[in-house]
Amino acid sequence: MPDMPNSPDRARVRFPGISSRAYEHPLDRSALIALRSLSGFDVVLRKLSGLISERAIRLMYLGGTVRVSDGQFRNINDMVRDACYILDLPKVPELYVVQNPQPNAMAIGTDNPFIVLNTGLIDLLDDEELRYVIAHEVGHILSGHAVYRQMALILTGLGSRLAWLPLGNIAIAAILIGLQEWQRKAELSADRAGLLASQDVDAVKRALMKIAGGSRLHEMSTEAFLAQAREYEETGDLRDGVLKFINLMRQSHPFAVIRFAEIHKWHLSGEYQAILDGRYPRRDDDSSASFTEEVKNTARTYKESWEQTSDPFVGKVRDVAGGAADLAGAVFDRLGRRGNASAN
Repeated sequence: MPDMPNSPDRARVRFPGISSRAYEHPLDRSALIALRSLSGFDVVLRKLSGLISERAIRLMYLGGTVRVSDGQFRNINDMVRDACYILDLPKVPELYVVQNPQPNAMAIGTDNPFIVLNTGLIDLLDDEELRYVIAHEVGHILSGHAVYRQMALILTGLGSRLAWLPLGNIAIAAILIGLQEWQRKAELSADRAGLLASQDVDAVKRALMKIAGGSRLHEMSTEAFLAQAREYEETGDLRDGVLKFINLMRQSHPFAVIRFAEIHKWHLSGEYQAILDGRYPRRDDDSSASFTEEVKNTARTYKESWEQTSDPFVGKVRDVAGGAADLAGAVFDRLGRRGNASAN
């Protein structure tokens, strides 16, 4: 495939030079900036990536699936090029179609990330819904999620070998919880990228409803599904809150109703409209992004979210989490003062 995508097949707003910071969830964004700011991180990442042969993985898909092109799945090929044009991703990733009834898609790779799309998803969604899903995966690539997800898998595998150490299981469990929380927030970020590229919130909502309930869309209602999301968020006693927390820990993705509610809220927010109006951070400025500011933004976002929720379990842990956030803020302020003193 050529490196530069063509213009989209219908008029949409394009975002030249857009930084992934424009749409990333605050927790996802702060974690990525922290990783990118570590001295020598890229070297470590490449060494870890060398433990798994990306070339072997690509050859497996090249030999056992269908690579989209102008001659194969041309409509899907146009969609991935369209998404790359809108989000200004210079190099169009390869996309492979896999015969698998499970509706799923993923982005893989470090040096040359590519997208894998199951036939179950193609059969389930219409063209505009599928456009959102493909743009969702392009968003993962633009954010670097494919790289960090692969790194997380490697680190998880290495960590499991250390479980015999004293308190090793507890430490590894804590790491896994953190990685899974990041991955769930990364999915929310990619949903936003999917909406930015498709610019069709109804198609995004339909896709999420179908992922939850199948193809019988005429039997479903966006209003009822949103009400279901609100009920999930608001009802239940302390026991239900604990159970929801435990259930979510087992998921690599947020539940569909959560994703539906999040994209509904973001679509109505000023952030989404500002991006459409051309007011968004550029990737040329990524190197100067402040990790401390991102941490503060994350804390503010969670504080607002937790203050608005009526979940009793969240209510019980709110004060403890708030104290931890205050402590973290104090630590960052102290580190900042030390850094300034050293610079002077």
